[in-house]
Amino acid sequence: MINMRTLGIDYGDSRVGIAVTDALGITAQGLETIHHNGNDKIILKRLEELFKEYEVDTVVVGMPYNMNGTSTDRVEITNKFIHKLKCKFNKIKIETIDERLTTVAAHKTMNFLEINKKEKKNIVDTISAVYILEIYINKNKK
Repeated sequence: MINMRTLGIDYGDSRVGIAVTDALGITAQGLETIHHNGNDKIILKRLEELFKEYEVDTVVVGMPYNMNGTSTDRVEITNKFIHKLKCKFNKIKIETIDERLTTVAAHKTMNFLEINKKEKKNIVDTISAVYILEIYINKNKK
């Protein structure tokens, strides 16, 4: 039996962080940041390649709620993106995770690793995607 993987997405205005689980679904590693400047077609095309390469059967998208749990404009935009995902990849299971603290955690990690400012912008979304995926993995262990 082939082990299918789960892909984590931190969906942002101009950048999308991507992370993937290992074949056993135990750990998450950052893959890349897709620079799309608001063009979802760029993201969907790259995701199609990644889905094949990593044999992905589940996608976890971070939902950017406010700290008090209410919806943001980004939630609506993210839901539109999820709709596009479901239309294009109807065989893939799509889940969402509350990503409220992932960006904060990503910045803490980068500060701890003393990553310079220019680099931070390129990897913050990827690290956030790793956190989104880790939340999902831990939630499903229970």
